[in-house]
Amino acid sequence: MTSQLLINFGQRVKSLRKLQGYSQEKLAELTGFHRTYIGLVENGKRNISLKNIEIFAKSLNVKIHELLAP
Repeated sequence: MTSQLLINFGQRVKSLRKLQGYSQEKLAELTGFHRTYIGLVENGKRNISLKNIEIFAKSLNVKIHELLAP
């Protein structure tokens, strides 16, 4: 069962990625994560670590709390 928190987080990552004009491939390059991992996160299928949240925030040029905002 997918948590609403994971879904919301994934939607926020996707929204910020698109706002930056990044493809999943570009975000994968910036984060060092595999493109399929990016897709899983964006679809709320991965429960990621705090460290990975920090990497996403830095790669998307936002503060961590902005990734967690509804």
